[in-house]
Amino acid sequence: MNAYYAKEEVESRLVFLTGWKFRENGIEKDFEFRDFVRCFAFMTCVAMEAERMNHHPDWSNSYNKVKVRLTTHSAGGVTDQDFKLAERIEKYA
Repeated sequence: MNAYYAKEEVESRLVFLTGWKFRENGIEKDFEFRDFVRCFAFMTCVAMEAERMNHHPDWSNSYNKVKVRLTTHSAGGVTDQDFKLAERIEKYA
């Protein structure tokens, strides 16, 4: 099981991830795209990456918007896996 980071450590690492916020033992970001097709393409790419990593986001979608939340449930907080997935998500956005 991965050890999770304390709030201060999470916040210090978030300076390298534009727009991500720490909230309730997770990191979150809202994404907005030009249209539904681009939004869905983003979600598909993230889904494939998450499956490869065996680390899946909590997310919701409405038309051209996606809210992404990352936390390692088994650890009870934010771990390296969350930061690695967030970095990969940024590349797809």
